[in-house]
Amino acid sequence: MEDLVTQRLVLHPLTVEEAQSLTREEQGEHSRWAPGYPAAADIAGARRHVETCAAEGDPQPFGAYEIRRREDFEAIGGLGFHGPPDEDGAVTIGYGLVPAAQGRGYAAEALRGLLGFARAQGVRQVRGDTDRGNIASQRVMAAAGMEPVGEDERLKYYAVRWPDAVSC
Repeated sequence: MEDLVTQRLVLHPLTVEEAQSLTREEQGEHSRWAPGYPAAADIAGARRHVETCAAEGDPQPFGAYEIRRREDFEAIGGLGFHGPPDEDGAVTIGYGLVPAAQGRGYAAEALRGLLGFARAQGVRQVRGDTDRGNIASQRVMAAAGMEPVGEDERLKYYAVRWPDAVSC
């Protein structure tokens, strides 16, 4: 699968080998990592990707992606789908950036890129959630076009829907 490219970012679909390297925190010869990358969430996402590939096959295009800056190709975070679309054409996403890359609009840009890709693939709904106290993440989802759809004592839930999308 090819990289997804936004104005300032490259969303690189992780291969099994790349994900395995991330779980071991071993930088590949062709990769560059920003300070603080991979974070614990990146390692957990890579581990989930490796496990999914082993159990069910490669989920791409609905798998894990590394967020890289176009200017220097440094990995600054990760995002991706938590699995393929369900029977209603809905997917769940997650994302994160290293602290040094936060506050520059990268997360919203990456998420908008992933949402556009999902819609082009026929996804009807994308869901995400964040801790109630994580105002930055709530702003990212809102900036990317997702709307609040509920909350509980721990989390706030967001979604974007495209009822006119052709089901996957």
